[in-house]
Amino acid sequence: MSGKKDLLVNIGGFLAVNDWDIFEEARNLVVVYEGLHTYGGLAGRDMEAMARGIEEAVREDHIRARIGQVEYVGEKLKSIGIPIVLPVGGHAIFLNAKKFLPHLKQIEFPAQALAAELYAESGIRSMERGIVSAGRNKETGDHYYPRLELVRLTFPRRVYTQAHCDVTAEAVEAVFDRRNEIKGLKMVYEPKYLRFFQARFERLN
Repeated sequence: MSGKKDLLVNIGGFLAVNDWDIFEEARNLVVVYEGLHTYGGLAGRDMEAMARGIEEAVREDHIRARIGQVEYVGEKLKSIGIPIVLPVGGHAIFLNAKKFLPHLKQIEFPAQALAAELYAESGIRSMERGIVSAGRNKETGDHYYPRLELVRLTFPRRVYTQAHCDVTAEAVEAVFDRRNEIKGLKMVYEPKYLRFFQARFERLN
């Protein structure tokens, strides 16, 4: 579970398993990569915030409000014809980039292009979940071509106001209105690992 989303901390998360052998292996890896398992590489302040966040995250009124925000934006987007994955999620909305930008080939990174356009339009940071995230086949070096090209709009807990939700929907609509003008991308830098965080792109002419 990511601490940055439902637990309202600026770092970290946790792994929960119900198998002792897997737990021991994971605990050993924490010592190697993060620090002693009793603090997992986190400061005491962050551990305290996470403990409070876990307590708050399971409250019915909070869950109802959180999911309600996502549903609100999802319904607004659906009502104006924006292609999204249905039903909407509990913490995110996924834009269908293949239907949003059908004129782009998958090798032109449609989800990444859409995420870039949203950021340029409004400063909204979204996340590509498509060919960039899928990576490459280690043996052939070819891209994996997933069936879906999605852009994830994740809603941080207790951060967005109603106005933020409206601005998000309006920004997506503004990009959708000029979707035929959006060009694809080419990858100009690809790191060895985690390319969906660090790769760089240029617009195609």
